[in-house]
Amino acid sequence: MSDDFYPVDIDSIRRAFPPGLEAPPLLIDFAGWLKDRSWGNVGCYSLVGDFSDNAPVVDGSPLRDKFALFARLPEGSVVGAWYGAGTSPDNAPIVVLGSEGEHEIIAASFAGLFAKIATQRFEANMMWTDFSPHEDAEDQTAELGDWLVRRLGVKDLERLSDPPAGFPDFDAWMEKWNGEREEYWATHPAMAKLSEKLVAHLPEGKNRWDATRFEVAIVGRQYQVQLWSRGRQPIDEAAAIEPILRGLRDDMCREHPHLGLWYQVKLAMTADGRIMPRFDYETRPDIADAPADLTEARADLARAPRPARWVPEWLTT
Repeated sequence: MSDDFYPVDIDSIRRAFPPGLEAPPLLIDFAGWLKDRSWGNVGCYSLVGDFSDNAPVVDGSPLRDKFALFARLPEGSVVGAWYGAGTSPDNAPIVVLGSEGEHEIIAASFAGLFAKIATQRFEANMMWTDFSPHEDAEDQTAELGDWLVRRLGVKDLERLSDPPAGFPDFDAWMEKWNGEREEYWATHPAMAKLSEKLVAHLPEGKNRWDATRFEVAIVGRQYQVQLWSRGRQPIDEAAAIEPILRGLRDDMCREHPHLGLWYQVKLAMTADGRIMPRFDYETRPDIADAPADLTEARADLARAPRPARWVPEWLTT
């Protein structure tokens, strides 16, 4: 068992909340309580904010305002508050977006989640046991329980950790989103045009998981396309598909203006010619073996402003 402390990044947690919503004081206080403790004492997770872009969700970027993701489990599942439940922000349930496609409400509130960790209800239910102390770590759930009793002014943590009830079916909500977004991109005109231009790169395998992968970077006037094949390789079709990609980028900005303009997109083309994209609004890409030009990136930001908390740090320094 490592003696490392819990990864805790309060700034990223604050940033992960939709504009107009702030991270609850209880979550920030819990992060402060956790950050100097050895990893595993009250579960195995990182307390770090993230966006739905990076979650195991199909086309998660448009869902940024529906989630505030604040924790990540070792196997890639992410945990956050769900603001698409139709309840008030103060009553947002806590959910897991599972790395294997699981979608579950695990607590009715932040207080309920922390009480469930403290009372080891995850271990008792044998679900999401990464919230239980690691077998080689010192169990400090009792200390967490004492802290919660003082912080919340309650005595019955068991009641707080009762299973959530009265919320919409989160699994059905997510399945509907994933299915609709897969169909949306499978039939999108821009993807069809790209497929026509890139037909020479269809994967040789016929299994549904066989795919040819491309990575596109656009920052202002800068542009690059690379094929993932024994490293990143240029492609002859780069100039021909540039207008399609730039048009798609502008169309998406008009559809979701709060996201601004994406900097990268990863394209996976399957044997039937379908292309599934995954957009990146955060990462500063390398173009021609150098970080994207900041002047070009700032021009993009001026053309398509974002909420201040969603502007990447590399673009503000």
